[in-house]
Amino acid sequence: MPATFNHTIIASKDRQESARFYRDLLEAAEAPSWGPFTNLQLDQGVLLQFAEPPVEIQMQHYAFLLDDELFDRAYERLRERGVTHWADPQMRRPGEINHEHGGRGVYFKDPAGHAVELITRPYL
Repeated sequence: MPATFNHTIIASKDRQESARFYRDLLEAAEAPSWGPFTNLQLDQGVLLQFAEPPVEIQMQHYAFLLDDELFDRAYERLRERGVTHWADPQMRRPGEINHEHGGRGVYFKDPAGHAVELITRPYL
């Protein structure tokens, strides 16, 4: 069987708040949670697990490929909630989206300070 992506743990200051943020933004399904994890289910069986580590959280980057309709809804939710966002990862174009790779993209921070990217076309 070829390798496929199965799950990742996203360090959170408040795992419930972070899970809610991603669930609402990505329209992700809730999944059974256990132990220190609050879980969400994406397509293809990919699990996002949110946990509160007992150490300082280091910023990570998470990129999600969305169809155009979900991108529109997610971007509108970001704007409605006043989430600061940029068209570029260097954060030099605030309040904009980009049109790279034949699609659209946006960068912002999640409640734990991780860099999140939403794109409508894959890079490759």
